[in-house]
Amino acid sequence: MFADVDPDGPVARGDGPGVWCGQCGTELAGGDHARCAARAALEPPRYCMQCRRRMQVQVTPGAWTATCSRHGSVERSTWS
Repeated sequence: MFADVDPDGPVARGDGPGVWCGQCGTELAGGDHARCAARAALEPPRYCMQCRRRMQVQVTPGAWTATCSRHGSVERSTWS
């Protein structure tokens, strides 16, 4: 359901263009998200791109998982 972020694009993590920033939770069309894109390269998303809900995030030495109660989970290895 979720896909990884494009490091050169918006902070979107989702199955299509999202409305909300996964890092700061504000509307993607509403401002500059250059800092958010830089954070997204190193950190898991904190907000769901589809519904703006705060996501439950678990970070381990090998991976991180971010889970939205409505839209499911996204997991990414920290080694790649």
